Amino acid sequence: MRDHTVLSVVVGSRAYGLATEASDVDRRGVYAAPTPLFWGFTKPPTHVDEPDAERFSWELERFLGLALAANPTALECLWSPLVEKVTDRGEELLALREAFLSRRAHTTFLRYADSQFRKLTGDLRTRGEPRWKHVMHMLRLLISGRHLLSYGEPLVGVREHRERLLAVRRGEVPWAEIEDWRESLTRDLDTAVERSALPAEPDRARVEEFLVSVRRRDAR
Repeated sequence: MRDHTVLSVVVGSRAYGLATEASDVDRRGVYAAPTPLFWGFTKPPTHVDEPDAERFSWELERFLGLALAANPTALECLWSPLVEKVTDRGEELLALREAFLSRRAHTTFLRYADSQFRKLTGDLRTRGEPRWKHVMHMLRLLISGRHLLSYGEPLVGVREHRERLLAVRRGEVPWAEIEDWRESLTRDLDTAVERSALPAEPDRARVEEFLVSVRRRDAR
């Protein structure tokens, strides 16, 4: 995986502009497994998790599939301002990033946020309070999705909202205000998707052409 990494970025609070002194350095990577490894019965792993390095990496094909489905984390990797490693293949991937964007993001971002909200309300009932860090990231996700549908790219850095989001993380914002903010952002996403200039579907053919090109070149 390390020998064939094409892109490695920092994500999480440090990329979002929400880091504190206690924040970890969360890394995500993309590696292109050598083509001959796919020819036998045993295939290369679709992902590799390195807890000690705080790095999670996807094999190229798996990453492309996630990005085509508007997976928020995959898209944020392509727009992270903190790039630690990028090869020629990685540059090709970054040059392709607009091909992944579509109005699918409306469904995907809302689904992730709704799933997180259900878990948080469960915590509220059973523990008496939610996990405030997760509350902050749920709201940040909705802000990023709204920006994506409105302006054609995900919003990774959210410094404009830093103080309010960090107040949420510290548990200083009443739950009723959290619910109002979430509902407001959800309405914003619904409005944004109706007006969005993004295509209904991503450019799957262009992305597949890139994947096949990488596999062919590696085979040679």
